[in-house]
Amino acid sequence: MTTATTATPPADATPEADPTGDGTAYGTTDFATQDDARHGLLPTGRARTIALLSLFLASTMELLDTTIVNVALPTIEAALGASATQLQWMVAAYPLAFALGLITGSRLGDLLGRKRVFIVGLAGFTAMSAACGLAPNPELLVAARALQGLAAAAMIPQVLSSLQVMYRPEERAKAMGLFTGLAGLSAILGPVVGAVLTEADLGGLGWRSIFLVNVPFGVLAIVAALRWVPESVAAVAPRLDVRGVTVLAVGLFAVLYPLTLGRELGWPAWVYAAMAGGVVVLAWFARGQVRAERAGREPLVALSLYGERGFAAGSVLNAVLFMAMAAYFLCQTIYLQAGLGWSVLKAGLVGVPFAVATTVCAGLAVTVLVPRIGRRVLQLGALVWAAGAGLLALTVHGADATTSWWAFVPALVVSGVGFGLMVSPIGVFTLAGVPVEKAGSASGLFSTTGQLAGAAGVAVIGSLFFSVLEAHASAVPSQMFGPAFQVVLLVLVGLLLVAAAVARALPATAPQGGATREGAPREDAPGGAERPLEAERDGSSVS
Repeated sequence: MTTATTATPPADATPEADPTGDGTAYGTTDFATQDDARHGLLPTGRARTIALLSLFLASTMELLDTTIVNVALPTIEAALGASATQLQWMVAAYPLAFALGLITGSRLGDLLGRKRVFIVGLAGFTAMSAACGLAPNPELLVAARALQGLAAAAMIPQVLSSLQVMYRPEERAKAMGLFTGLAGLSAILGPVVGAVLTEADLGGLGWRSIFLVNVPFGVLAIVAALRWVPESVAAVAPRLDVRGVTVLAVGLFAVLYPLTLGRELGWPAWVYAAMAGGVVVLAWFARGQVRAERAGREPLVALSLYGERGFAAGSVLNAVLFMAMAAYFLCQTIYLQAGLGWSVLKAGLVGVPFAVATTVCAGLAVTVLVPRIGRRVLQLGALVWAAGAGLLALTVHGADATTSWWAFVPALVVSGVGFGLMVSPIGVFTLAGVPVEKAGSASGLFSTTGQLAGAAGVAVIGSLFFSVLEAHASAVPSQMFGPAFQVVLLVLVGLLLVAAAVARALPATAPQGGATREGAPREDAPGGAERPLEAERDGSSVS
């Protein structure tokens, strides 16, 4: 299905404006290419820069909030009297709601206008950030986190679609590269920023500031978006499958909720019954999606994509990566603060070596290693991260409250190197064999799978962590939390060894000019320049 795009210029665009001096101006027929003219008026110069900053500011807030809560969990537990299960849901509710809403959010943008849905999602995200910061009890904080995730699901797909509108084909790769780098850096810096804000105790707000800081930045982004971000819609409106979304949500909730709650309740029979029912609902959902696709209708989830070996293997690899990352950050934070008695700031800053190593190696992986060794960069990354996790387990074995911060640095650097080698190139290999016309569906499914895996990782591995913790009751915190964290690290090693094996099923080399991590179509492929928004039609997002 061909998707055309129309765009309207920012409010202050004038026929005589030519801020860049390159001949591209609003209200004139001087466009960079005839394709740009067909797709509407493109913002340039200062207008485009401000619009880009608005989009990036919104994305940064969302990405930070994916992990920013981790480091403040012990503080939140003490302040609100939260249980271990509620702490898990404070982390898992956000990615679960985000994943469930991604595809629907993208289709709403295609139907109602991407700028409009972006602003509504950004306003909702800002409001729910305030609700999280003002939550008087754990239950309301979990609920606000879930609603914050739904708002993000409306907001984030429009960012990538708007980038496609705002940039000419030859400029788009650079813009997408900036976005990808920002995504990786923001996610791993979340715990560091959370620690600094919590420890600073601005205005006596303590942990609440990690959410309330979004409010002024959200308002600023809304004001900039209203004035500068161009509007665009899909000429052919996609179908909104409300029933499919509902069935998928019910099935996933029926599996994940009792899985998270079961340990605290002693695993009663109804927990297993609910999970079994959830599996049945998900199987029914999958059957309906297959039937819809065979009948020529557009499914919510194009399961036929898993028939492409590279996409299936990449999706499994992505799920393992997100499951490992989510569980690792959660358990490490609790271990360092509750087990070793570290301050919030000290526990947050220990993540800096991991973040720096990840940032450097992510760029190295894409620019140097992928062209030279292909998919082996993913295998190398998995093995290096596994080695880092093993080294960290050895460090934890001999650690106590007197252990220096520096003792953890070698293991964290090695882990960050491995994570960086994996996180940046994984999408390129996964989407390499996907036809251009299915790039949007593939990208949306790829991103959604990662988010759901993150929520599942928190539920499953988090429950294992707390179960081992209860089995090692001791008056010395490090003797309780240390073994629990070691078990998590050993599980992480196992997952990464599986990832290294699965990576062998990916294409040996990445295509030149191929799909980006977000699933943007190749510019040299048929339809690449003619349909710049087609790749976002079905829900591209941050993986």
